[in-house]
Amino acid sequence: MEPTRPTSRPPDAQFDVPAIAVPRTSLDLYHQPGVRVTSESFLVGGRRFPIAELTHLQTARGPHDRLTLRAVLTTVAVLVGIGVALGYTGDLYQLPPAAYAGLGLAAFLPVGLAAAGHRWRPPAYELWGRYRGSVVLLFSSDQEREFGQVTRALIRARETARLGGLAYPPASESPYEPMG
Repeated sequence: MEPTRPTSRPPDAQFDVPAIAVPRTSLDLYHQPGVRVTSESFLVGGRRFPIAELTHLQTARGPHDRLTLRAVLTTVAVLVGIGVALGYTGDLYQLPPAAYAGLGLAAFLPVGLAAAGHRWRPPAYELWGRYRGSVVLLFSSDQEREFGQVTRALIRARETARLGGLAYPPASESPYEPMG
């Protein structure tokens, strides 16, 4: 005797969701002081952005530190000034070989300053998006880990909004609990 296959439901039918698994109104996806991402809104620095109104999210790096740029530009200007002054006075031909080596090494000073400034004060990570028709800076952080967590939480919130909310199984009250 052959087993009978159930024919009451086609294979592509939607599964029934138990009545206990109702969508929650708002779920915290990320919450730290000054930054909160819920399934409904993105709150940062006292500003509130509804998730449904955020589009075209893009990440970028901010500008380099102004102090580093000024130090590099000042060093370059001083070195060019020294070179021009020595060229006009004719003392450039009367310098000992050690002075040439010193001037050559001094030419690498701006490169060293730029590298040190980039290491100690790196450009901020920025999250930009379109909100109500204009492109705005949504979030900025110097810490790559925090920036990644906020960005991923915002992407999850947008996916949740696009899918029409979250429904949880009865065994799970909250699938994500931030540490801390």
